Amino acid sequence: MPISEIGAIEKLTAQLDTNNLVQYQLPLAAINSDTTEKQSIALNPIIGKTLTLNFHGKIACKHCGKATKKSYSQGFCYPCMIKLAQCDMCIMKPETCHHHLGTCREPQWGEQHCMVDHYVYLSNTSALKVGITRHTQLPTRWIDQGATQALPIFKVSTRLQSGLVETALTEYIGDKTNWRAMLKGSNDGIDLKAQAKVLIPKIKTRLDEIALKFGDDAVQLLDEDIVDINYPVSQYLTKISSFNFDKTASVSGVLLGIKGQYLIFEQGVINMRKFSSYQISVEY
Repeated sequence: MPISEIGAIEKLTAQLDTNNLVQYQLPLAAINSDTTEKQSIALNPIIGKTLTLNFHGKIACKHCGKATKKSYSQGFCYPCMIKLAQCDMCIMKPETCHHHLGTCREPQWGEQHCMVDHYVYLSNTSALKVGITRHTQLPTRWIDQGATQALPIFKVSTRLQSGLVETALTEYIGDKTNWRAMLKGSNDGIDLKAQAKVLIPKIKTRLDEIALKFGDDAVQLLDEDIVDINYPVSQYLTKISSFNFDKTASVSGVLLGIKGQYLIFEQGVINMRKFSSYQISVEY
């Protein structure tokens, strides 16, 4: 049975293959100062086999590298969490972006990540929802959320603008995923284009306000195809319970599948992104 070196958890990486099936890898960042080589464990071939994750009791901030007893904002120590732009509240609520006010924690980071093209999309996760993402994060964002269908409907120039469009749409549909429902199986298909045709006229006034403030071409209506996403899951659970490295140092069992950022075992699931920077070894 292969055993990995101890490494720090990073969020699962994923790609769509030619059949729109997600191919997953578990990256483990090097923790030995003598090497910077990252491990990457292909997870799809392990489905149906026993997988063991052993937490070794150490967490190190993925930004500064210092030891921390608790992981904040998915992998940071507390000092980094309160100073980094990527941990600011506006990341969760893009409509509150304050880069244009000159108060961004890291203006250069904001230029690279927030003052760039974003998409507003509809997706089918636990139900119909609206979301936003940078232009470089498609289809990764959809996969991370466990969406089985997705459709970009608007393209905008900044994160702030995407947040304003999203909040307009949240008056009619949700923007959250019910992760327990998402992990119980695939939803029935939704005609996302038909939903867009119903929703867009409802927010026309808000779109006009955004255009008046940022320019007529600030929000571009798209005509894209629906993207279908299939996940490598041999069996879904009827009852969802979660593993937690803070309570159980070893998670082991037959891997039934992967969806979103969750590994699905016979006895429960674990959100790998939640435990970013936890140092583990892997047996498979």
